[in-house]
Amino acid sequence: MHHTHTVYLIINLPADSFLERNSERSPLKPKHTSALAQVSLWALFWIFFRVGCTSFGGFMVIVAVVQNAVVERRKLLTQQEMLDGVSLASVLPGTMAVNVIAYVGYRLRGPAGAFVSAFAAVLPAFVFIVALGLAYFRWGQLPAVSKMFMGFVPAVTATVAAAAWSMGRASIVGMREAAIAVFAAAALHSIGGFFSTLGIVFVAAVAGWYWFGRRSFDVRVGKLGVGRRRKKKRRESVAKINLFVLTAVLPGSVAPFASFDPGLLLKILVTFAGMSLLLFGGHYVFIPIVQQSVVEGHGWVTQQEFVDAVALSQITPGPLMVSAAFIGLKVAGFAGAIAATAGVFTPSAVLMVVCTGLFHRIKESPMVQAVLRGVRPAVVGMIAAAVLIVGQTMVPTWISAVIFGASLISLLYFRVNAVWIIPVAGIAGYLVY
Repeated sequence: MHHTHTVYLIINLPADSFLERNSERSPLKPKHTSALAQVSLWALFWIFFRVGCTSFGGFMVIVAVVQNAVVERRKLLTQQEMLDGVSLASVLPGTMAVNVIAYVGYRLRGPAGAFVSAFAAVLPAFVFIVALGLAYFRWGQLPAVSKMFMGFVPAVTATVAAAAWSMGRASIVGMREAAIAVFAAAALHSIGGFFSTLGIVFVAAVAGWYWFGRRSFDVRVGKLGVGRRRKKKRRESVAKINLFVLTAVLPGSVAPFASFDPGLLLKILVTFAGMSLLLFGGHYVFIPIVQQSVVEGHGWVTQQEFVDAVALSQITPGPLMVSAAFIGLKVAGFAGAIAATAGVFTPSAVLMVVCTGLFHRIKESPMVQAVLRGVRPAVVGMIAAAVLIVGQTMVPTWISAVIFGASLISLLYFRVNAVWIIPVAGIAGYLVY
């Protein structure tokens, strides 16, 4: 899944945000964007490895932890840029959490950054699920670590709430933005599902175009000199070449593990890659799609084993669709786990990177800015709805309220890193309950 020479081919690629450092900015774009500092690939790996170790609870929790680490603490991206990534991930197929992480990595260090960030975020969950899977197939079903999760849930609820508050302060600047956010939160909480998410984004985009697109934006379009234009084109060409290399080499990196049945590994890889590009709407849509394919279609696991795979993915950090590794492990051992994981995450992440490049070429348009001005508060509203959804799973005791309050104060007032808050809350839950 990972080769050193793959990263070496693309290690010097600059990120789009640095290509645009001197471009003219609209009033909607924060002035400190141009002050972004170059971040190393090792630093990206460490940031997202820690995110992957502590992100329990699904898409919005992972996004909240990423927002805390990248935007709040290190100022590597702005709130608006983070919201743009969440908006784009919500309308593309695949694992939304990993797609957002690939977006952040791409914005900071191009395709190399996207690969390193996504790899680092998935690695802890992969190791956990493989270890639990080996124990499961050796000793049978495992008891759930429910006490720790009684402490996790209030902390992750506070993490999502803190992210909604921070993003809301940056994007909700008037009554119209507030109305869009309230509409999005109410719609997602009352209806839910992928199509409601698409509907919310569409309505918010239309509202942004209607309310803000007809205003007179003071946007100056600077003309690049011939030399700068050629330089940018050369960099874009290099980016395309490196993206092709990344896309071609990643699936091939599974080959060294194919000593016993390359055909079976290829079948696993292709099966999960196909499901990745058909997956719209998050892990709840993933469950019936995979169940139909791996249980009823291929017969790779039994119905009980599939249910247990989903349950085990719930008690590991990182993206919940890492349960694909459990299935691959049952079918073809460790190599099968790698093939399934590469298949379920890679194609949609590559698509996210391609769409991110196209998105940032047109986002400076006044009309696109107006649409984004409507979509951003809608994303904030959907994150706020996630606070209620996640919070409903808390144990209704004073202990949960204390953990939630302490976590929220630590995040907003003391600015403690979320990667420390969540594990401490889990330990507290284990000791107290």
